[in-house]
Amino acid sequence: MSRVPRPPLDGLIDDLYYLEGAPPYPRLTLPPMPSAVLILNLGAPFRIRAGTDTEYADGCVITTPTRAVEFGYPPGTRSVGVHFKPWGPAPFLPMPASELCDRPVTVEQVWGPVAGLRERLAAAARPHGMLTLLENELMRRLSESVGLGLVRHTSGVIAAAGGAVAIGDLSAAAGVSNTHLAQRFKELIGITPKRLARTYRFAAAVRAIDPTGPVDWVDLAGRAGYFDQAHFGHEFRTFTGLTPTRYIEVRRRFLREHPGHALDVGPLPAD
Repeated sequence: MSRVPRPPLDGLIDDLYYLEGAPPYPRLTLPPMPSAVLILNLGAPFRIRAGTDTEYADGCVITTPTRAVEFGYPPGTRSVGVHFKPWGPAPFLPMPASELCDRPVTVEQVWGPVAGLRERLAAAARPHGMLTLLENELMRRLSESVGLGLVRHTSGVIAAAGGAVAIGDLSAAAGVSNTHLAQRFKELIGITPKRLARTYRFAAAVRAIDPTGPVDWVDLAGRAGYFDQAHFGHEFRTFTGLTPTRYIEVRRRFLREHPGHALDVGPLPAD
C-alpha cells in the first residue's frame, strides 16, 4: 500500500509505501528515474549493486541516480519507505546530496541509529500505522535547505517539459548563472540540471512505450525530444546497459511471467 503524506511533506515526497511479500525476481535492475528513495528494512537483509555489491540490513538511502541500480532480494521482503521527488531528500540529509550520487548508503549513515524506529515500525498493528509512524518521523527530522525553492521550481519546469528544455533559459528565467544553478542542484539533488533533464526525458520515453504491441522507435524518440534514433539508442544504453530492442524484450518477459504486476514499468529482471 502507499499514500501521499500531509503538507509540507507532499512537496518533497511522491508517496510513503509499505512492501511485503516475494519479489517477482531475486534480482531486479532499476534504470535511473527522476526520484530518490529511502528504505527502512523490516525483514532479511537485501543487496544493492551500484559499482560495489553491498548488503543492507537496516535499509538504505538512494539519491537520484545516473546509472542503473541492481537490487538483490531475499525470498521474502518487508519494508516501509519513501519515494522522494528529486529534491526531496535534501531537508533530511546531513551532507550535500552530491556525496551520495550513485553511492547508496545505509539509513544509519544518514540518520544515525534507527534500531528503535525500526522496532516501532515492525510492532505497528497495520501498514497504515507504520506509514503514520514514518510520516511523523519525517516531520520531526524536516529541516531547512538553502536554495530549495530555486531547485524545486526549476526542477518542476524541467519535469513539465519532459526534460526537453534549454538549461541556459532556466538559469536566465531564475535570474542566476548556470554555475550557480548547477551548484545548487548538485548540493540538493546530487546531479546537475542538465543531467536531471536527461533523466526526465528518458523517463518520459520509457513511460510512452507499450510493450504489448509494436514500437515505432523513430516516432517515440522524436516525441521524447531526442535529436535522432542514434541519440535515443545511446541514451538507452547509458541508462540501462541495454539497446532499446533488448530493453523491450526484457519488459515483455516481465509481462509474460508476471501479468498485471505492480512493478511492470521501471524495474527489469536482472537474471
